[in-house]
Amino acid sequence: MTLYHRLFDRVLVRTDAERAHGAAFTAIRRARPVTHALHAGAGRLGRGAGGEVEAMGLVFPGVLGLAAGFDKNGVGIDALANLGFGSVEIGTVTAQPQPGNPKPRLARLPADRAIVNRMGFNNEGAVAVARRLAERRLDRTGRRSGVPLGVNIGKTKVVPEDEAVADYETSAGLLTPYADYLVVNVSSPNTPGLRHLQAVERLEPLLRAVRHRADDVANSHVPLLVKIAPDLADEDVLAVAGLVVAVGLDGVVATNTTIAREGLASPAAAVEAAGGGGLSGPPLRERAHEVTRLLRGRLGPEPTIIGVGGIVTVEDALARLDAGADLLQGYTGFVYEGPGWARRVNRGVARHRARDRGDDGAAA
Repeated sequence: MTLYHRLFDRVLVRTDAERAHGAAFTAIRRARPVTHALHAGAGRLGRGAGGEVEAMGLVFPGVLGLAAGFDKNGVGIDALANLGFGSVEIGTVTAQPQPGNPKPRLARLPADRAIVNRMGFNNEGAVAVARRLAERRLDRTGRRSGVPLGVNIGKTKVVPEDEAVADYETSAGLLTPYADYLVVNVSSPNTPGLRHLQAVERLEPLLRAVRHRADDVANSHVPLLVKIAPDLADEDVLAVAGLVVAVGLDGVVATNTTIAREGLASPAAAVEAAGGGGLSGPPLRERAHEVTRLLRGRLGPEPTIIGVGGIVTVEDALARLDAGADLLQGYTGFVYEGPGWARRVNRGVARHRARDRGDDGAAA
């Protein structure tokens, strides 16, 4: 057991989950000068995230990135990248600022190493986030520094479903110029009616509108993906995959959190106390793996799949890649495994791939 595991299991688990998240994120941002120096040094010594991956016309320094939800407002992108993530996806950002659902809205199920959240897209809104992203430091080539940045957009809660397309278009217009890739989130269980937008007849006009708006405001092609729920029936997963091909999207993020609660190790009282919302972590692993496999079988080799859900170990990462994912993301693994987690997984995957290539010196 690592020092972080002891701290988490003996101290952090007894702290309000959202308060602990805020304190940890503040510490990560304040430590940025130190982690930047360590990250740069690791890169010079060949011990960085390792295992570059090319996808969607972008180069990712590591296969595992940070999923949306941790940094909702884009306030710690580079500090998080210093921890060894191969990408950072911010959001979910909505067109209008909103406070999210009432607290408490974040809970842990330690026996399952899982999290339950019903945050409700709490964020500062697209205007404020776009302004912050515009102020990020540029490097000598005129590009923003750091790992590829994904921007995840969702529907403002107070906007009716029949006005959702315009709401997403607003966010896309404001945020696309600062994104390396854009994700349309129609799969959070915490915004009423949002998952209805996953129905193909509603999803198609939404995706086409966002694609058109993104093209209008970007100087070059910005990859567009859709994030889907693990709770879709298999036939609906395949229908969404068919739509991705028809619309010409660049990929799918699979998957979001689940509303299911079957097969948990946590006592029933603990599950009830955690309340409703989306469950993430290892209990999601099997279904997220299966959805990835289904998607790859229908999509063929080209569209990118970002695999999310239950990835904790190097073995989990390799299994998801074998199922058809090109890139990976995590959130709950980061919470339970600590600040060294992303680098450990990325190094482990890089070493495994180096062995497969017969390159014993890579990612040493």
